[in-house]
Amino acid sequence: MSEISPPMQRALALAVSAAQLGEVPVGAVIVEPETGRIVGEGANAPVSGADPTAHAEIMAIRAAARAVGNYRLPGLHLYVTLEPCAMCAGAISAARLNRVVFAATDPKGGGVWHGPRLFEQPTCHWRPEVAQETAAADQAGALLRAFFQARR
Repeated sequence: MSEISPPMQRALALAVSAAQLGEVPVGAVIVEPETGRIVGEGANAPVSGADPTAHAEIMAIRAAARAVGNYRLPGLHLYVTLEPCAMCAGAISAARLNRVVFAATDPKGGGVWHGPRLFEQPTCHWRPEVAQETAAADQAGALLRAFFQARR
């Protein structure tokens, strides 16, 4: 079994923090692939921020854009604990991120491998490389299941 990468470990820690605040447990980090340096990170915050767009990926993109001083993030990689939704996939494309790595798939709300498959649409102007880090999928999925079971 392969090990969970350091960026995904950080994303998982951010997801745990989000859950502790009553948010859906999703975390995201944006890294420079050559150095592994995190240039932006975020956790879900729609409830606490009263902002429906405050998904982990959007928060990480905003932080990375501020850090590099540009709205485009070419060459950078996004690690996120859950397959991005269509909104986040659109933001990923607009930011020109080079690679997206997610842990758990999202058959109901995903927008990359499920649902609208945004990066496969002819109107999508930028298509990042997409991969799943299966070593982290069980842990990310367990966080999400526990969160939603506690609310039922």
